[in-house]
Amino acid sequence: MRRPFTLVVHLVFHSILFAQTSTVSGTIRDATSGEQLIGASVEWVGQNSGTTTNEYGFYSLQVASLDSISLRISYIGYKAVDLAILAREDQQLDLALTPMEINLQEVLVSSDSYRERLRSTEMSVEGISAREAKVLPALLGEVDIIKTIQLKPGISSGSEGSSGLYVRGGGADQNLIILDEAIVYNANHLFGFFSTFNADAIKDVKVYKGGFPSQYGGRLSSVIDVKLNEGNNQRFSATGGLGLISSRLTLEGPINKDKSSFIVSGRRTYVDLITNAVNRSNRDNPDFSPIPAYSFYDLNAKINFKLGDRDHLYLSGYFGRDVFAFTDDNFDFDFNWGNGTGTVRWNHQFNPRLFSNTTLTYSQYHYRISNRVTGFSFDLSSEIRDINIKSDFYYALNNRHTLRMGVQATSHQFDVGRLKAGSDDGTVSFSAGQRYDGTEFGLYISDEAVLSDKLRLTSGFRLSAFTNEGESYLGLEPRAAARLLLSDRTALKLSYARMKQYVHLVSNSGLALPTDIWYPSTENVKPQVADQIAIGYSYLVGQQFLLTNEYYYKFLNHQIEFKDHANLFANDNLEEEFRFGDGYAYGMELGLEKKEGRFTGWLGYTLAFIRKGGFDGIQNGGYFPPTYDRRHDLSVVAMFQLSRKFTVTSTFVYGSGDIGWLPLGRYIFQDVEGSEFQPVVPVYGDRNTFRLPPYHRMDLGVVINFFPKWGHQDLTISVYNLYDRRNPYFLFLDAETETIRQGNIDIEIPTRIAAKQVSLFPVLPSVTWNFKF
Repeated sequence: MRRPFTLVVHLVFHSILFAQTSTVSGTIRDATSGEQLIGASVEWVGQNSGTTTNEYGFYSLQVASLDSISLRISYIGYKAVDLAILAREDQQLDLALTPMEINLQEVLVSSDSYRERLRSTEMSVEGISAREAKVLPALLGEVDIIKTIQLKPGISSGSEGSSGLYVRGGGADQNLIILDEAIVYNANHLFGFFSTFNADAIKDVKVYKGGFPSQYGGRLSSVIDVKLNEGNNQRFSATGGLGLISSRLTLEGPINKDKSSFIVSGRRTYVDLITNAVNRSNRDNPDFSPIPAYSFYDLNAKINFKLGDRDHLYLSGYFGRDVFAFTDDNFDFDFNWGNGTGTVRWNHQFNPRLFSNTTLTYSQYHYRISNRVTGFSFDLSSEIRDINIKSDFYYALNNRHTLRMGVQATSHQFDVGRLKAGSDDGTVSFSAGQRYDGTEFGLYISDEAVLSDKLRLTSGFRLSAFTNEGESYLGLEPRAAARLLLSDRTALKLSYARMKQYVHLVSNSGLALPTDIWYPSTENVKPQVADQIAIGYSYLVGQQFLLTNEYYYKFLNHQIEFKDHANLFANDNLEEEFRFGDGYAYGMELGLEKKEGRFTGWLGYTLAFIRKGGFDGIQNGGYFPPTYDRRHDLSVVAMFQLSRKFTVTSTFVYGSGDIGWLPLGRYIFQDVEGSEFQPVVPVYGDRNTFRLPPYHRMDLGVVINFFPKWGHQDLTISVYNLYDRRNPYFLFLDAETETIRQGNIDIEIPTRIAAKQVSLFPVLPSVTWNFKF
């Protein structure tokens, strides 16, 4: 008879005791470098309660006010820490985790990170580490974060070797690319073959394909959030590499140990140094044709200061440029383009539950083409400049509700297609171009609610606005995501997000070229809108594999296409070339990944369908596939550490051929009788009805590690396109002819027009030497 009474007393006592709570908060860092760890897990052992660090390394966890509680802090690739603390009152608990060393006698098994992903409402998210990107085989040995992203399900590239991204039916301009919270408008070098991101300077990359958090807005299809390293605040170090086409060097270290640090990272090609030397050596050779000079360079820099226990200040910047030039006695051509960004960021912790981040950023992208011919000059340029200020707040109301809210404002300046041309004596002169100013606003709030042990819900909205020359737009963008745990290994997830895009890319190419122009929403050009629904499940296979399967449907409104035969060059009435319509995209993504142990990697498969239509004057308003409608995408990535010294890596990709818009035929023209027949006028039918051959490629890499007394070195050997697949880069049309005789004259008569393929890359081996000390 006493057992029920005893149980009731125990429950009452337990409830009263746990009603008195305290908050443990702080930051979690890497013990060897002082870098903040994003997404580290903090668990209250035995209570099925915990949290993770936010993107600034901050966490806040409410616990019972007891004499002793047990916490477990873990992060993938680091040794977990178990500790008991006195929890009678709120306390600041900053911790440092030590990276693990993998050896042949142990296989790292850590399902904690996977279980945290199961518990989270986040879906349609991919994480990329610089460590993974550095060991994978790469084109000409150039480590490329963007190309690594292309290996994930739901993300496809453009043409051969391109760094363009097409995510769930979106165009290349519908990706929000952020570097330390500043927008990067063109993330490419060498006409898209390499990205602007130097992997030595990068700490973390997170890609959102759907279920977008409320703090993000301004693009329809994806968010690529790239965060730079902060700089080692424990000791000085140098990292670099020497490759076939470029070299790089990163220096970092403490300004004041534990309180401030710096990092400077640079990369430059040296192809132009070689071509310039060749040109100089042949200067006196009248039969020699000078080789054009090309180069690109990047510079990243960041410093940070710990102003106190509750304040941290960061200053970072990026500057990159591409230069293509050709000069001879009568001709001087110069084409340069590039990005510049700057970020000032202040973190402040008001109390154990409230954290803020205030950021001021500057972004700029421009290109300029200058041409000087004897007696005449030509100059064409375009530019976009942004100044953005925002404040974000993170409030841990309790362990069941975490609020995020913020406000931001961006001032845009657009210089669209500015042209100046004329003769040197001034008798001929003309110009064109437009300038626009626009202001974009955003206000958001979201709540991550733990409704039960099995059900978690994140809901919120973003209120966006845009003004430009008296025209204003206002948009409500609701966001929601839910997670239901079906078991301790299986989770069902659902998300919905509306996104609005107020700036648009003017391009008549399927590639992200330097000459593409950014254009604002105006009275005639409405903001683009996308509504995406996604459902999926995640399953933990054993202790080391995570299986994900997602299905999505996206509604696209106010999409922009160009009318047939559009005139884009130096056109002051560019809006007259636009046509507006709608579209839809749907598909399925399957992924299997393994993050820890001697064997790691992932497999991704995508099945996708995209259609656009309703454009006035285009295909009678009917629907057609865009050029990036790729039906199947498969990627396999494998990394195997044979020993402490040797690592073997390989990638395989397969994709259905892209779609092209080719003419159905050409009219044949003969000037006078007896002259050659010329196919001159193309005859076009419906858009994008020709599918190119499928794309597939295998790459292989070997990393050989060396361990000298003064640091670490490795030799990375890569083979791109291992079995010499000649993938199509583009098609061109050529006339096939037969010879007939008219009188005494042989005449070539076209018999048919054939599409012929141009391929870029055969088997390409490369060697890169990397070092760190």
